[in-house]
Amino acid sequence: MESIDDIMLELDAKMEKSLAVFHDQLSGIRTGKASPEFVENVQVPYYGTPTRLRELANISTPEPRLIVINAFDPSVLGEIEKAILAANLGVTPINDGRLIRVPIPELDEERRKDLVKVLKRMAEEARVAVRNVRREANDHIKRIQKDGKISEDERDSAMGDVQKHTDTTIASIDEAAADKEKDLMMV
Repeated sequence: MESIDDIMLELDAKMEKSLAVFHDQLSGIRTGKASPEFVENVQVPYYGTPTRLRELANISTPEPRLIVINAFDPSVLGEIEKAILAANLGVTPINDGRLIRVPIPELDEERRKDLVKVLKRMAEEARVAVRNVRREANDHIKRIQKDGKISEDERDSAMGDVQKHTDTTIASIDEAAADKEKDLMMV
């Protein structure tokens, strides 16, 4: 038997997950500064299994415009290099046989604008995901009201709470997107 509390807990968990996924995607958009987050989620085929780069190597930034990748297993350096190129991050890794160096080029105005477009698309996708969670929760609430488990007033109150959660989560997405856009456009 589903209650309003169960629905609200599930709503919170799903909205938090949508927000976390969006923040994870944001870390992949570079602002011209070297950051391990830029490459850590690149999928590398490791013995036939797609594995995140951060699980295969130490990733550091010894200089503001350089990422250094030190693989735990040097035999996978070629695969790491190919995976970074295939990820289409706009960088070219340099493999010296022991380490992979990834120089981060300056962002020109056109590239910054392209990244802002990508950022806006990601933000809209996150907002749509949150709205889908809202719709699902509202459907559950309407169903339990229809089954006679809650009154219309309880239904309306619960749907109001769902909308408040939705508004708060979307505001967090918009705020994070605006901060990232400001970082991207900063020269």
